[in-house]
Amino acid sequence: MATSSDKEPSGGSRRRLRTLSWRARLALAILVVLAVSTVAVTNSLLTDRFTETTRNRAELRLVLYSGNLLSELRQNAIVPQLLSRDPTLISALATSDFSQSSQRLISFNEEISAASLTLLGNDGRVVASTDRESIGQSYRESPVFIEATRSKDNIFNILRDDAGRFRFFYSRRVETQAGLAGVILVEVGLGKYERAWAGISDAVLVTDSEGRIILATEPRWRGLTEEEALAKEPPSSAIQRALQATADWNTLPPDAYVQGEAVMRVGGRVAFRGWRIASFTTYASVREKVNGFLALEIMCFAILLALAFYFLNRKATVRMALFQRESAELRALNMRLQREIAERQRVQENLAVAEQTLAQSSKLAALGEMSAAVSHELNQPLAAMKTYLAGARLLLNRNRPEEAISSFQRIDDLIERMGAITRQLKSYARQSGDELAPVNMADALNSALAMMEPQLRQRQVKITRTLPDGPVMVMGDRVRIEQVMINLLRNALDATSTVPDATIDIILAAGETAVLTVRDNGIGIENIENLFEPFYTTKQPGEGVGLGLAISSGIVNDLGGRLTARNAASGGAVFEMQLPILPEDTQTAKRPAAE
Repeated sequence: MATSSDKEPSGGSRRRLRTLSWRARLALAILVVLAVSTVAVTNSLLTDRFTETTRNRAELRLVLYSGNLLSELRQNAIVPQLLSRDPTLISALATSDFSQSSQRLISFNEEISAASLTLLGNDGRVVASTDRESIGQSYRESPVFIEATRSKDNIFNILRDDAGRFRFFYSRRVETQAGLAGVILVEVGLGKYERAWAGISDAVLVTDSEGRIILATEPRWRGLTEEEALAKEPPSSAIQRALQATADWNTLPPDAYVQGEAVMRVGGRVAFRGWRIASFTTYASVREKVNGFLALEIMCFAILLALAFYFLNRKATVRMALFQRESAELRALNMRLQREIAERQRVQENLAVAEQTLAQSSKLAALGEMSAAVSHELNQPLAAMKTYLAGARLLLNRNRPEEAISSFQRIDDLIERMGAITRQLKSYARQSGDELAPVNMADALNSALAMMEPQLRQRQVKITRTLPDGPVMVMGDRVRIEQVMINLLRNALDATSTVPDATIDIILAAGETAVLTVRDNGIGIENIENLFEPFYTTKQPGEGVGLGLAISSGIVNDLGGRLTARNAASGGAVFEMQLPILPEDTQTAKRPAAE
């Protein structure tokens, strides 16, 4: 330890170093404040600038989209008037000879590039078309035919097909000297613009004069208003983020700029029958440009900080003298630290022993809970033994001893099963668990179903099993795995007790994990959160203590898997037991030992 006389000479040095330290800290603080202010101001200015640029580009792109639509509509508007005066088509309608009409429409369409050209007779039936499969269809009740027959001008109609897509038609009546001869239909192919927009913008929609969406990059928006489409979209979509982030883009915290995907809405007008168009563009490009400038600024300030630290480190030579004077105190402190470390190590060793003791105490506490459920686990084999004894008695009365011996053998198997259950309690109380071995889930399931056979037969429940062709091997304890399966089956039986056509589906699948699914058509689960807690039960007093699922969940967790439950969409409950699959090489290595 250094004496008081040793410390006094270092007092002046300490005051000088303290003064230098405060100056350095003040300089660093000023530099940090300057850096943060500069980055904040730059972020705000560049965000406004690039946002406006992005908005202008979106508006220009929207004008281009609107111009394309208007050009396509105007280009096809004159086609019905020209085709209604075509002598060949008029002659075909007059003579009812349409053998060459479809080919003529196809030749016209090669120059016009319309979606389709269709010729209707005076009864509304398709007599010629570029789409030969539509010949014979009737448009008698369609507005494209009815309105065209009532007017001598071009008629524009919008129809919606069975797939939900909107189709756009120009129609015009074809007249002869005898009067109405038919109607010519020209379908405008606006659907190609939807596909083109989907590859450029995040979302684009076109509404008619009634506000109904007739063109959209999202097919599910068609037929809705814009408000309905926005309400239908999930919050994570680009269109929903437009409403949430467009108005207050500059007021969001910086983290939202980096991690969010806000979008802006730009609207416009199509100079055709009151149509309107709107697009939604992401701020991703804005954020990338702003982040690029911010990264350069941050890098410059980082270089300045590095230079500052470099010059501060040069003062370390001055501090070395002070450190040498204080070496005695440091050595004494080092000794105290060593003693504290040794004491801490002893405390950690005592803590490890205490943790082991606590773990064993927890096992014993769980053993107490499990002992309360022994009657629950033994009721099933006892009920089965009672059934087999009754059957054996009948067989002996009928002088059929050979068949009675088979019942006695099953009773012996059930007694062995009861012994295995009680041995499980003893093994759980020991410090270390039993050795695990490869278990075929299909064999364990068959054994569990065999144990539950009397109850299943008594209830007349329909059991469907779906098993893979090959074995599904896991590493575990077969008795404990069967215990979980029996608990799940019994819960399914109890859940379907009030259902007239009780059904239990059992599905065993093997992938990355082995998954056993038990699904019933019962009343479902009321409280899933407390389902696996000890002593939680919905049964009447005397029917169960509420430990079956808690013990089953603990068993599955001990084997490295998990037990989950949920309500099925069609009704009933679904339980899934997932266990790690045993690799094939491990199965091959352990098969001789298992055999």
